[in-house]
Amino acid sequence: MDAPAPWQLRGRAFVAALALPASLRHQQGGAAAELGEPVRGPALVMLVDYRRSEVGPYQELLFMPGPFRFADGRLRWSIGRIYVSSQDSADNGNRNWGLDKRVARFDWQRRGRREQVAVHYHDREIAALTLDRLGPALPFPGGLLPAGWRTLGQIRDGQRFLYTPSVRGRLGLARLREARGDGEHFPSLQTGRSRGALALPDFHMHFPVARTEPHR
Repeated sequence: MDAPAPWQLRGRAFVAALALPASLRHQQGGAAAELGEPVRGPALVMLVDYRRSEVGPYQELLFMPGPFRFADGRLRWSIGRIYVSSQDSADNGNRNWGLDKRVARFDWQRRGRREQVAVHYHDREIAALTLDRLGPALPFPGGLLPAGWRTLGQIRDGQRFLYTPSVRGRLGLARLREARGDGEHFPSLQTGRSRGALALPDFHMHFPVARTEPHR
């Protein structure tokens, strides 16, 4: 399936911030070597259940080691590790936005306000998370964050991809109860400390066409 950008997606998600050693974020984070080391700050883990997309429903787990200093001097977040449950999502995401999406199996269980997810890649568990949703989720506008804060950057095959997603929906608090990774295919989250988590029980996301240019 060929599904060029832009994409309009709807689903639910969790976002957790983690304090992790700088060496771990750099060595296990999966970001392009050309970006060097991430600057100081938390790492982000996102767990997403897309109910609608241009390639159908799928699930996703991603890790961002932190912001990086790009060649133009600007700080941008970059997705280092990303796994999805759909081959069509992987193929098109890699082509559209310069990602390194890989296909994995998601075992996702939901019991009341608690969600437990184990992700298997090549028949091996590479990550597992347990999160609780806390309290109510309130509406939030799509333009809450400035575009500069939402712009992500990837480097793939000598090209730089820059794109600025936007999201709106409902936002609430969450608690990261447990997080672990195998240290090879996904960072060793168990070595870090949670710095807070958010739940988005219903969101709409716009993923635009990436701006591409040669990476020098």
